[in-house]
Amino acid sequence: MKDDINLYFDKPYWILDILPKQVSENGKGQYFKVERHFLSHPERLYPRFAQTLIKLNCYEDFDLGNPSEEWIQDPDPETIEIKVAEGFKERKNLLIALKSADTLITFNGDDHYMTVYNPNDSLLDLLRALATAEGLFLWKP
Repeated sequence: MKDDINLYFDKPYWILDILPKQVSENGKGQYFKVERHFLSHPERLYPRFAQTLIKLNCYEDFDLGNPSEEWIQDPDPETIEIKVAEGFKERKNLLIALKSADTLITFNGDDHYMTVYNPNDSLLDLLRALATAEGLFLWKP
């Protein structure tokens, strides 16, 4: 799976986000100010995503990695928390490869959301419940 990461980018995807839906291009709000606010205070974001992934790891085995580092197989909760925090604080990319679900979750260090590629219905239901518990949302663009 990790050798074929690029194949996932053409598959259906969902967004795991702090917002419940995509903001319209013509939105009347202050999306970019809000985005900068969260990105400049990563301590308000990363715990939610880390806890979601830690809980997900109870149900699904996964590996963590990024394009420039070795993959970590079956990371412990502390490692998940550290890697997610690094991603948000240092604006690093993070990849989560779910072994049995044929799913890839990505985080781009310049964003405040994760992208879930190729999830099945069962995984979507689980992710939705876990995300909701952490004040996050799962939506289809």
